[in-house]
Amino acid sequence: MKAAQCTAYGPPEAVRIADVPAPPLGPGQVRVRVGAAAVNYPDVLLVAGEYQVPVAPPFVPGSEFAGVVEAVTDDVNGVRVGDRVCGTAMVGAFAERAVAAARSVTPVPDGVDLGAAAAFGVAHRTAFHALHTVAGVRPGQELVVLGAGGGVGLAAVQLGALAGARVTAVASSARKLEAAKTHGATVLIDHREGDLRAALKEALPAGADVVLDPVGGDLAEPALRSVRWGGRFVTIGFAAGIPRLPMNLVLLKGVQVTGFQLRDLAAHVPQDFAANEARLRALFAAGTVRPHIGAEFTLTDTAAALRCVADGRAIGKVVVRVADEGSLHS
Repeated sequence: MKAAQCTAYGPPEAVRIADVPAPPLGPGQVRVRVGAAAVNYPDVLLVAGEYQVPVAPPFVPGSEFAGVVEAVTDDVNGVRVGDRVCGTAMVGAFAERAVAAARSVTPVPDGVDLGAAAAFGVAHRTAFHALHTVAGVRPGQELVVLGAGGGVGLAAVQLGALAGARVTAVASSARKLEAAKTHGATVLIDHREGDLRAALKEALPAGADVVLDPVGGDLAEPALRSVRWGGRFVTIGFAAGIPRLPMNLVLLKGVQVTGFQLRDLAAHVPQDFAANEARLRALFAAGTVRPHIGAEFTLTDTAAALRCVADGRAIGKVVVRVADEGSLHS
């Protein structure tokens, strides 16, 4: 099969298209003929050898995919050959076939494009659980979203507005802010045009109730300073680097600073996690929420797709189209 392969750590351009064997099935797994895969920033870090959980080369990067089930093991229940599914795995999505645990795939609703299904899972699940399972956002609250033009950021803007919050979007370009506006943001701040701390103070004189930060770096501290007394600051990732925050701000403001990783929630808050997963799936199936796909690439151009995300040029999600859906059923 054709796959985008990382044979040595390096920049996105280190990923090359190669002929590799189809991945074998293990216990409790399904093999999927991939129609589309989505790019996430951790994919870039894995290729560079900089992710917190390294994978030794050679490997096929890509953690998010959608397609048609080709095979299942005997111990798998509830997933059948021919099912349209989307799912996640540590690696392996940028290929004509991917293998994942059966528990990590879910049905793609009828009428939903496989590209949208591939792009939906990680970003929207991260944003939804950060907002509801962790931050407990409520109607009428002030929500600040950093990196509001990215996959998680735009999902958070969309879902925060849907929850009734007043959303302040912080991003690095007019195009990203325009996308945030179309998804429900009411206050738009380009952090490259001036002092973010001053801009947030002007926009939110009473302070923010919730800040979602998938960026880190130099944006984290001014965003933390914008939080009102007793507010919540949820750190999701560090695309711009790991910040050093003055802890006296946490003390003086009574702020709840919470680290968030999607994989931790199912183990630590299983009841809330399951309920919110069901709520989000219902919103997706109904068409109430959809991912914003800012760019599409072919499998041959996977390196360019990774570079788009690495350079911060992506607006919403970047999708790699692997195969036309009609061919997946043949």
